[in-house]
Parts: sequence; C-alpha cells; structure tokens
Amino acid sequence: MKFLLALTTLLTAAVFLTAAGGSAVTYVGHDKVTAALAKGGSLVTAPDLSVSGSHRVKPGNVEVHEKETDVFYVVEGEATFVTGGAMVGGKVTKPGQLVGSDIQGGQTHHLSKGDVMVIPAGTPHWFKEVPQSISYYVVKVLR
Repeated sequence: MKFLLALTTLLTAAVFLTAAGGSAVTYVGHDKVTAALAKGGSLVTAPDLSVSGSHRVKPGNVEVHEKETDVFYVVEGEATFVTGGAMVGGKVTKPGQLVGSDIQGGQTHHLSKGDVMVIPAGTPHWFKEVPQSISYYVVKVLR
C-alpha cells in the first residue's frame, strides 16, 4: 500500500512537472546523483523547478517557501518531520523564503526509506529530529 501511494505521488508530480512546460530531456549520471545524496547538491535547475539530492545528519530550521512546493523522496535513513501549524520566530532570509525556530500545532511524521512527502507552498516544515542521517531527493516546483 505504501509503495502504491509513493508511486502515485511520484507519477502525479511527473504529470505536474510535464504540464509545467519542460520540453527538454535532462539526464543526470549516477555519479553526480550519488555525490548529491552523500553531501547534498543540485541535480537539475530550470525556471519552473529544481531537483537536488540532500543529506542531513542533524535537525534543521523551520522553513516556509511562499512559492515553492517541495516533493521529498527518502532513499536512506529516517527523521522526525513536522508540517503545518504556525512558524515560531520566522525571519525572511531572501524573497519568498522564511526560516524559524519552532512549529506550534503542526503534524508530526516519521520519515523512512521509501517515503514520499509533498509540502505545498506556504506550509511550514521542519526536520525536527535526525537520529543518525537521512538522504532524500527534493523536487521544488515553482508556482
């Protein structure tokens, strides 16, 4: 069941990305993908989307992206991830991007290998706990 949900989410994201107007095929070799997942890094950058590999070994700050929907796909590790609620201590770091210190009233999720998380633009989100490490793909879709 979890696999079907993940597959459905990825296919929906692919349809959404295709509808966003991307017509050029982009290939990223496995060496670059492996490096991005090991230490973080950009894989694809376009006017309407970006794809990157991310790796965390500790919690992060609360984030809100006003015009970007994030799609995460976890490939290794686990984390406690909080979404929604109200950001505490939010400050603008650049246009459309806010960072805070906590979330009040959000929903807690346990992320592990194979999970997909879609965070709509404007939604506070936070890697609250990372027991060892977590590696994941991030697709950012601009609206």
